[in-house]
Amino acid sequence: MDLGCVFGWHCRYAIEQGAKSVIGIDISERMLKKAQEMTTSPLIEYIKKPIEDIDYHPNTFDVVISSLTFHYIESFDDICKKINYCLSSGGEFIFSVEHPIFTSYGNQEWYYDEQGNRLHWPVDRYFIEGIRKANFLGEEVIKYHKTLTTYINNLIMANFEVTKLIEPKPEESMLKDSSEMQDELRRPMMLLISAKKK
Repeated sequence: MDLGCVFGWHCRYAIEQGAKSVIGIDISERMLKKAQEMTTSPLIEYIKKPIEDIDYHPNTFDVVISSLTFHYIESFDDICKKINYCLSSGGEFIFSVEHPIFTSYGNQEWYYDEQGNRLHWPVDRYFIEGIRKANFLGEEVIKYHKTLTTYINNLIMANFEVTKLIEPKPEESMLKDSSEMQDELRRPMMLLISAKKK
């Protein structure tokens, strides 16, 4: 299952890698329409609903993935419990979110000097979880800042074993090709976590 599947990229990739079937869930009718247009496999089913409303029987899925979605929902605790409930024993839960350092302040923008040089990335209100307003593709969006502690402890309390945690950074080739990419070494933008149902 892919939570927040957008255009279905990960759904199609899972089928290419041998998955028997995939369910992609997203709240956007427009995105799901595009996903359907891009999908030829009958093994993929797209469902329009909020990811918070998933309700599946135990042992329905072997793997649940989600890419850059959970910072748009208020309760990570609830979604962890629901995912654990529908995963098979030893099932994998793999997801990415915007890093808590990236979401903490809210506006998600560098501080600049008078010449337009990037001075630093603001980290403030880190331990005050909750709503943050950010600009995304020219529109204001609501995100929910959570600390790293919240992400990890919610997984542990939902009976997951954290197997890997990655704060991705640009590859060397990207750093050589773009001076702007050098700034991506100054703070983490994303957090990837892999967990297994106990």
